[in-house]
Amino acid sequence: MTTDAGSVLAGRLVPGRTVDRWRLSPTVQERFDVPDQPMAGAMDARFFLTGQRNYIPHEYPCRSQFAERFRDRRPEPAGFFTPDRWWFPFGADRVDLSGFWFRPTRVETWAQTFLEATSATIARFRLTTCGAALVLVDGSEAAWFAPYRRNWEEGIAFEAELAPGRHEIRVWFGDLCERDTRYYFALRLLEGEGLSAVLPLPIAQDAAAAMETMLDGIRFDKPWFADEETVSLRFGAPAPADLEAEIAVKGDFISADNRSIRLVVSAGADRLDVAPAVDLPADFRDFHVSLRLGGVTLTRALGVEIIHGADRAEASHSVSARAEEALDRVAERAEPDTVRALARLATGLGGSETDAMIDACLPAIADGHDCADFLLVPLIWGRAAWGGGIGAETRAAVDRTILGFRYWMDEPGNDVMWYFSENHALLFHTACHLAGTLFPDVRFARSSRTGREQAAVGAERLRRWFDHFEACEMAEWNAAPYFPIDLKGLCALFALSPEPDIRARAKRAIRRLLRIVAASCHRGVLTASQGRSYEHTLMAGRTLELSAIGRLAWGRGWFGRRVHALPLLALCARDHGLRFDGDLRELAVFDGDGAREWCYRQGEDGFAPLYHYKTRSAAMGSVAAYRAGQWGYQETVLHLRLGDRPESQVWINHPGETLQNGFGRPSFWGGCGILPRVHQYRALAVLRFETEPETPDFTHAWIPEAAFDPVVDDGDRVWLKAGDSFALIRADKPLIVVDSGPSAGCERRLPGRRGTWLVRFSDARKSEDFDAFRARMAALEVRDGDDGVWRIDDPDYGPVAFVPSGRIEAEGRVLDPEQWTREGTMKVCEG
Repeated sequence: MTTDAGSVLAGRLVPGRTVDRWRLSPTVQERFDVPDQPMAGAMDARFFLTGQRNYIPHEYPCRSQFAERFRDRRPEPAGFFTPDRWWFPFGADRVDLSGFWFRPTRVETWAQTFLEATSATIARFRLTTCGAALVLVDGSEAAWFAPYRRNWEEGIAFEAELAPGRHEIRVWFGDLCERDTRYYFALRLLEGEGLSAVLPLPIAQDAAAAMETMLDGIRFDKPWFADEETVSLRFGAPAPADLEAEIAVKGDFISADNRSIRLVVSAGADRLDVAPAVDLPADFRDFHVSLRLGGVTLTRALGVEIIHGADRAEASHSVSARAEEALDRVAERAEPDTVRALARLATGLGGSETDAMIDACLPAIADGHDCADFLLVPLIWGRAAWGGGIGAETRAAVDRTILGFRYWMDEPGNDVMWYFSENHALLFHTACHLAGTLFPDVRFARSSRTGREQAAVGAERLRRWFDHFEACEMAEWNAAPYFPIDLKGLCALFALSPEPDIRARAKRAIRRLLRIVAASCHRGVLTASQGRSYEHTLMAGRTLELSAIGRLAWGRGWFGRRVHALPLLALCARDHGLRFDGDLRELAVFDGDGAREWCYRQGEDGFAPLYHYKTRSAAMGSVAAYRAGQWGYQETVLHLRLGDRPESQVWINHPGETLQNGFGRPSFWGGCGILPRVHQYRALAVLRFETEPETPDFTHAWIPEAAFDPVVDDGDRVWLKAGDSFALIRADKPLIVVDSGPSAGCERRLPGRRGTWLVRFSDARKSEDFDAFRARMAALEVRDGDDGVWRIDDPDYGPVAFVPSGRIEAEGRVLDPEQWTREGTMKVCEG
């Protein structure tokens, strides 16, 4: 393919549209360190309930000092535009380089594109970002602003007088990145006619357009691959020539296991076989697919679950055997970090390989990277219990790291570690208590306390943490990623604390969390509303760590590769006398003829009323009377699972962004941009969304077709079957079947800012087949009353009334979320 110096990709630009193709410079990154200092604050179990989009009500000293120097001052870019890479939108309405920075880091990037005017015009634009931005039109400054408020979008409008012809637009954007950071800008046309956005290219226009179409339509054959199955990609168009392909396979943002694969997409090919699943790391993985031709490289990310041992759900009846199995599995096959190192030490596998895992983690802990507390707790356990298995040089480095760590925000430091959520607070206090216990007579560098004093401070903080937990439990209720984090701290305390009351309270908390998980499971797999969710935890079923914890605790589940608590829980069972409640399996893998209905509350002051209903064949959970119409964070409000296959699941949300596999909180699938009003009664649920301008103008349902047989689309209805269970997903307008892009075959969209979804499941025990279920449920609909009450005539339950307050009236019963308690009420009823 020869270079065409006059080649461009062009698109008409009309008011309301963003300029979406750009050439970018390298991103300049520089640590922004400030002097070590203490910080005031405490655990905040309500930090995500601000009701303001993406707003976090805690500011670190680095942000305060950065703002003093740079806020509301004209940006001074570090350099000039040097072309380095390309940005094509692939569904996004902005140039989005968001990500995760473990230390406070100052970043800046230049972007360049061109506008073509057919006649003289005055164009009016709006530029939005979360940090600062500077706009140049034909080299002259057109606008700038520098609010620098963390993850808080602001904008500025400006005008550009454009003569006929081509005009260069350059945008500089920068920010201070702390942990998860929305680093992006959007340039939207407000007024102006006869404009096109054009991007010059060093390859032929048709080749560039074909590459864009390939990635626009890229998808996996299905949302999971197991064992010997070949992970394959499909493209939205055939390759215009032989293309170099680089595929970066990545885990979550704290994963230690990333791979890179180089392949060739042959001319005319519209698919690419990557590798057998067994040769790739297990768990949900993002595939960053880059296609290269000449001087153009285009990249798009999409995710898939990789499963090893998909057919091995059942485990030994012996808890001791399951504990040994879990320890061996983690020691041999988990990601290389301090959790795996602990499992290796505990199974006699100390040595150079284990030392290397520990050595690789120490810099992040010593430097105060966010999530260092996740690494530190198992490190302390390994040092305390099996220090002799660690090499002398590594052991000395471990000791220096433990003694130099910042154990809470009142100690001097310069970092953006997250102290405020209950799971992080637990791990900081656990590490403080156990590190002090390990070194009672040594002085800790940051606090200047002796270890004995440090242990006492940690113990007092832990007692306050338990006071809160025992009264409120999880703020981020049922969060699949955070059960293991809490269990990590609790298991370490149960095994190692010298304080009998702390050990006893940790034991009770472990048992309570396992009971919540079991009660919220369907066939052993978590199926419930979640107060914090990510795409990588929602889409994973078998490889979710809770699946492996279930295998250990009640004998059913699968192993993934990324673990936090599994070997710690196994050690508690193997070495410290922890026993699992005997009824957990019956609760988690419910196989009775009736159904179980559980009404309960979680969070401070019980702010999250939760409802869960399951039969042998299906389960559904939701959150009731919860912040309807407000900005969401990462809450999944309703979750349904059918049949025996973990992949046969459905959830419904309003996306927080249109970029799939992005870093938004909420993201495309994880959480809700605007929260709906939600009601559930047994196997029936209704959600209504009323969303805001400048948010995505659709809601959608995750329905992976490969997990159901059949899937029947019927206008405003989708009918599903999995195993012995059936479901109806109905909307108040015709649904759009998404057949291209990363969510093809998995997504149904309901267009519009106001939309109502109805969900109803049933099973073959009703003595009906799939067609009979469809006939019986075909007339099911929601009727709005002038009093705000939603009424449904259900074939099984009769008249059901959903009251705006959350109260439910059905079958002669009244369910009122205001009356639900933390412990909850579990009712066994006819299915």
